[in-house]
Amino acid sequence: MKRFLLLLFALMPLCVVARDVPPVDTPAQWEPQIAAFEVVDRTQPPPRNAALFIGSSSIEHWKSLAADFPGIAVINRGFGGSELPDSTYYVDRIVTPYHPRAVVLYAGDNDLQDGHSPQQVRDAFAAFVRKVRAADAGVPIAFLGIKPSMARKVLLPKIRRANDLVRAYAATQKGVTYLDTFTPMLGGDGQPTPNWFVEDGLHMNRSGYKLWIAIVRPWLDKVMH
Repeated sequence: MKRFLLLLFALMPLCVVARDVPPVDTPAQWEPQIAAFEVVDRTQPPPRNAALFIGSSSIEHWKSLAADFPGIAVINRGFGGSELPDSTYYVDRIVTPYHPRAVVLYAGDNDLQDGHSPQQVRDAFAAFVRKVRAADAGVPIAFLGIKPSMARKVLLPKIRRANDLVRAYAATQKGVTYLDTFTPMLGGDGQPTPNWFVEDGLHMNRSGYKLWIAIVRPWLDKVMH
C-alpha cells in the first residue's frame, strides 16, 4: 500500500500537466496567431469603422484585401485551418475590440471536412452571430457561401446543404446576409471547376477572388455608406 501511495503521488503532477495542455483540435490551438494579431493591433492600430474580414484560409490568403476594396477601410483577421467555432471563441479579441462597421465571415469549409454536419455549420454560424451581436446589436454580418472546391468535391452535397441552411437562417435575422459565392463557382454541369483555384484545388487564385469581390462589394457599399 505504501508503495502504491508513493507511485500515486509521483504521478499526480503529470496528471495536472495533462489537463492543462489543450487538445490539438480546440480553439486554443490558435492562441499564438491570435496573440500575434493583438501585437499588430498595439503597434499598428487598425482602422476605425472598418469592414472586418474573418474566418479560415480563404480570408487569410486574401492579401490584396485593402486594394480590392478601395474607399473602404478593411481589417483581415483570417487564420488558416480554422473552423466556425474558432472564430466565435475569439470574438472578444479579434472582433469586438475593432467595433467594425460590418463583418464578412468565410468558414465552414474545414468544419465539413472535419466531419461536422451541415446543421452543425448552420448552428455554429448562429452562435457566431449571437456572440458578435451581444457586443454590437446592429452590426451587419455577411456569410460567404462555402466554396465548391476541386479538392473537396466529395463534400459537395454537404456544402450545398450547409449553404442552404445558412441562407435560410440568415433570412430570419435582421442585418444578417448570405452572399452566394457558391453557385457562380460551379460549372455548367453543377460541379466544381478548376477555373477559380490554385494547383492544390482548394485555395483560390486571382480569378476566384475577383469573383468574390464582385459579390461582396455591392453588399459593403450598401451597409458601409
